Amino acid sequence: MKILAELKAKQTIEYDKIKQQQGRTRITVGMATCGISAGAKTILEVLKREIHKHQLTNIELIESGCIGTCRFEPLIEIYQDTDEKLTFINLDAAKTEQIVSEYLVEGHLESVRPYLFDLDERTAFYAKQKKIALRNCGVLDPENINEYIAYGGYQALGKVLTTMGQQEVIDVIKASGLRGRGGGGFPTGLKWQFTYNSPGEEKYVACNADEGDPGAFMDRSVLEGDPHAILEAMAIAGYAIGANYGYIYVRAEYPVAVHRLEIAIEQAKAAGLFGSNILNSGFDFDIEIRLGAGAFVCGEETALISSIEGQRGIPRPRPPYPAVKGVWDKPTMLNNVETYANIAQIIINGAEWFNGMGTERSSGTKVFALGGNIANTGLVEVPMGTTLREVIFEIGGGIPNGRTFKAVQTGGPSGGCITAEFLDTGIDYDNLIALGSMMGSGGMIVMDDSNCMVDIARFFLDFTVDESCGKCTPCREGTKRMLEILERIVGGEGIIEDLDKLERLGQIIKKASLCGLGQTAPNPVLSTLKFFRQEYEAHITDQKCPAGVCQALLEYTITDDCIGCTKCARVCPVGAITGVVRGKHVIDQSKCIKCGACVDACNFAAVISG
Repeated sequence: MKILAELKAKQTIEYDKIKQQQGRTRITVGMATCGISAGAKTILEVLKREIHKHQLTNIELIESGCIGTCRFEPLIEIYQDTDEKLTFINLDAAKTEQIVSEYLVEGHLESVRPYLFDLDERTAFYAKQKKIALRNCGVLDPENINEYIAYGGYQALGKVLTTMGQQEVIDVIKASGLRGRGGGGFPTGLKWQFTYNSPGEEKYVACNADEGDPGAFMDRSVLEGDPHAILEAMAIAGYAIGANYGYIYVRAEYPVAVHRLEIAIEQAKAAGLFGSNILNSGFDFDIEIRLGAGAFVCGEETALISSIEGQRGIPRPRPPYPAVKGVWDKPTMLNNVETYANIAQIIINGAEWFNGMGTERSSGTKVFALGGNIANTGLVEVPMGTTLREVIFEIGGGIPNGRTFKAVQTGGPSGGCITAEFLDTGIDYDNLIALGSMMGSGGMIVMDDSNCMVDIARFFLDFTVDESCGKCTPCREGTKRMLEILERIVGGEGIIEDLDKLERLGQIIKKASLCGLGQTAPNPVLSTLKFFRQEYEAHITDQKCPAGVCQALLEYTITDDCIGCTKCARVCPVGAITGVVRGKHVIDQSKCIKCGACVDACNFAAVISG
């Protein structure tokens, strides 16, 4: 209990520092990958320069992780005497200088109010969110262990090591109802139990941070914004199952996440929270980072384990499962980043607290990366059971540019498309599977009426074909044959019998592929065939792409709005456009290669496609 008291005392000290009891102002700059790519480094440098220039010694400048509102990057948040904050969005150097000189120096908020996150929009974005996995992202400095401790960090580890037995920890996780957030949704506590029960003195804990789905950035954001949460959870897992060593498998394309993980591991060791005899408990635990080369298949647990061992990352048959035979053929417990991000909070607050959120079979919250044709792209966390409509139209702000909602893809290349008639479906593992999709790791791509669903299916299948490890014939050959059929259809060479072939091939691949990635690869095709079959038929029988996306099925024409400026004729690479100056031009369809250059060149919207 002395250990817990010491940790609690340190937490109080560090928390008091953060709360600026001496009138300090705290500014956080969103310095996750999304913010950096939008120009946050420039904003940070301007803030440093201007704070020094104006001798603002009462300001604490923090480089934080992803704040969540990626649409508005680069952005900063300013905290003063209370927890209330001001969020300044879409910043540039000039706006940032003005915020410092007119607000921080002179105290005039009105002059910089146009740069603030609109209160109504902010309320709509956050009102239905509940942050557990993302609780510290964008709030604390991910490179400062003291800030993590200030917000209760490592209290759960201290509680486990000093007051709980191994089975007791596992029982809490089982009672919480937490399911794996990596896609499959397997009960986390059962996985821990199986690994604990496996015989052997040497066991391992592993973290799957190989986030490869197009449009997914949930795990990256947690690693960049709150790395200690993952380290603490892995140490707890190691204690529970009897492991003294862990691996974090993260893709090398995440340099910011890797850098912050490395710093966090060193800080934890220096603080006595990692390494030998942690908190004088007799428990030893250490972690090693392993970098992946970006293969999508390494997100599959057996392929990931092979890659950790330095072998080619390809799946193997199961059983035996990793809980019995994993890294170095030893029992291994493997969870993904978001799953671990919930562990410490469950230990501190209890299983009933976590079970009180979500649905009967899907407890807690889920993080989603909103992307595609949606107003508020970004990172959100909502209780399980929140409807698709609430996420897309209330939190996400709906469909921009006056377009209409068409479908949402959940689960990435392994998921499926869900149509408007199911928008009031509560999001949980079972509901999404019933609709022919899946939760996946949390990517949510929204599509409007400008998207061609046949082309969407082709895009995801092309990704899967490219990423297939090639070990099993159904995935290696079957997905390739499906892609060839789709390419014929979008190229205007499909036949109606192709649709039945796609369905038959898809069902065979689902049943016969070796791993989960191959088994789910046909989902985008099968779901779009189910809900948008008329679009497939239009491509084949009418030789038309209703959305106007598939180039081979478009026909470009010039309307009476043409003023004869000749720009279209000058950019046409094959000389298919003729006409005289100030006279209407025409396109020779036999020569047109449908490149679209004429549409881009026309300043009068006189060239149309259909």
